[in-house]
Amino acid sequence: MERFWVVGGEYSCLAFKALKNGPPQVLGPFDSRDEARAVWRRISEETRSCATARYAIAAEQLVLPN
Repeated sequence: MERFWVVGGEYSCLAFKALKNGPPQVLGPFDSRDEARAVWRRISEETRSCATARYAIAAEQLVLPN
């Protein structure tokens, strides 16, 4: 089982090595990749004019007890 997160923010430069304002913005969790993709599209569109903004979808594997 997986859950998904949208992670990112505004970086200090176009090399995307360090975030400009501290820790990343984390949105989620989402139960499906499609839900996360919809949020990723929305946040990417909102920050479209900012060349140093970048967001990605991260997947987390959940280990359920037997």
